[in-house]
Amino acid sequence: MNKPQSDLVSNRRATHDYEILETFEAGIVLQGTEIKSIRNNGASLQESYVKVLKNEIWLVGCRIAPYSFGNIHNHEEMRDKKLLMHKREIDRLKTAAQEKGLTIIPLAMYLKDGRVKVKIATAKGKKSVDKRDDIKERDVKRQMDKAMKSNKL
Repeated sequence: MNKPQSDLVSNRRATHDYEILETFEAGIVLQGTEIKSIRNNGASLQESYVKVLKNEIWLVGCRIAPYSFGNIHNHEEMRDKKLLMHKREIDRLKTAAQEKGLTIIPLAMYLKDGRVKVKIATAKGKKSVDKRDDIKERDVKRQMDKAMKSNKL
């Protein structure tokens, strides 16, 4: 029985800037003190993306801050990190990335059975009109919830 996972790091702009089509879970290859830094909320997925090179999948632009209690063997902050997935999943991501207008983005990092996992997704960029529609829907929902709450009191 798995415990509910809580995100260590999340990419909040992803759902605002992109329409999420399909999500995947991937392991990540970490070095040295990176896991300790991630557990101390020292990571950021802003401006990061996923690319496929030679049937391998890489997380690019992910910033993991140097561990504050580390020594001279601390990790490099902006290193490209290899993601671990099944070959079938990598092939699906590769074909999706070759489609026009689709990209692969990281959504979150979380712990699962003591290991860091990365939630990635194939996504399509939103136009500014779509973003405005989402904001309107969110405001309408917020007003409806507020009205329902005031009627219950």
